[in-house]
Amino acid sequence: MAKFNFKNIFAPKEIAHAHCDLPCGVYDPAQAKIEALSIKATMEKYAASSDADFKSRAVAIKEERSEMVKHHLWVLWTDYFKPNHFEAYPQLHVLFNEATKLAGAGGTKGSNDVAVADKLLAKIDEIAEIFWATKK
Repeated sequence: MAKFNFKNIFAPKEIAHAHCDLPCGVYDPAQAKIEALSIKATMEKYAASSDADFKSRAVAIKEERSEMVKHHLWVLWTDYFKPNHFEAYPQLHVLFNEATKLAGAGGTKGSNDVAVADKLLAKIDEIAEIFWATKK
């Protein structure tokens, strides 16, 4: 005889994914920008320091923040923006692709160059401009 398992009674039939447990509809590119500003400031402090331990910690923080930028951008890209937005702003996919790459290994995650952080911030600003235009 098969053993009865109580876990199966309470197991979800479907699993939903969102940026939070309760899709709130609250989106803002400022979340990505704050993390990108933190990356830039960390890079500047890295460059100004001669302490190897401090520099090691700065790199770890910069890499963590770079992942957070990518996360916040992906949430906007996949959850907020809809097909009608991409039709009205055909450059939006390219902007997101470029911005997430600038936050990745070929960008701020893999570099300590403040100019790369500035490029990331500029892309986030371009995305934010379109975002706020869609909210009107």
